[in-house]
Amino acid sequence: MRYPLLTLLLPLLLCTCGPAQETEVTTPPDATQQAIERNSNIALADDPNPAAPGFNAAGSDRRAIAVADSIVKYHGGRAAWDATRYLRWNFFGTRDLHWDRQAQRVRIDVPSENTVYLLDYSERSLTGRVRIKGNEVTDPEQLSELLQKAYSIFINDSFWLVQQFKLKDDGVTLKLLEDVNIDPLVGRPSYVLEQTFDGVGDTPQNRYLLYVDKRTYKINTWQFFRDAADTEPAMETPWDGLVPYRGILLSSDRGGKYQLSDIGAPRTMRESLFTEF
Repeated sequence: MRYPLLTLLLPLLLCTCGPAQETEVTTPPDATQQAIERNSNIALADDPNPAAPGFNAAGSDRRAIAVADSIVKYHGGRAAWDATRYLRWNFFGTRDLHWDRQAQRVRIDVPSENTVYLLDYSERSLTGRVRIKGNEVTDPEQLSELLQKAYSIFINDSFWLVQQFKLKDDGVTLKLLEDVNIDPLVGRPSYVLEQTFDGVGDTPQNRYLLYVDKRTYKINTWQFFRDAADTEPAMETPWDGLVPYRGILLSSDRGGKYQLSDIGAPRTMRESLFTEF
């Protein structure tokens, strides 16, 4: 099932991911870039990374697609990502999430609100259960609204965790910015990958820039723009604290208060996590 992008900035940002596109490099790099790429740990676009059916391949730069594919490879590769079924993490110290990617369901615990969401997004209509302050919500209209809220939370929080695997999602267009190549936070020669959206999410005018190390294809800095026409980002954070979790690299440290903690990729999760409060 395709779930839409919801670009809601703090506490809600955007998300989604994933038929292979042509990734041949067609623009000859200059001598400096050739030297960097010769010494790179990861060659551009040498690992399969199928796109979502609605990814705008025709409107995207081939080199941008190649960089996106190399980002995925650096962070563990598409095969490792596809093999990852379960993920858990805490979002900014405010809520805990348990995610079953295969079954398309998630549990969200919000201790400060004494609220638990059990969400199944595998069908067009959201289903699940919600408990608030010890009482399960039974009113159909209220339940529907709360499940939509849970879905928005999940879309946001999962984007922060696994955005590197979601660069070729439905409605996404990728470009390389050629006039900027130094990372603003770490000062490294970087590809600047622009991600924009067409007809998806609540705010499709948003855009994102990823500053990607030219040697490793590690994301070092991330920028969010509320409007594609904006010249200054509304948010800029590092992409630190990378740790391998069953074959994939995930970043926990986004600077200051923006911390993802208790990250895990267990082989199994209890069925009751997704069905019982």
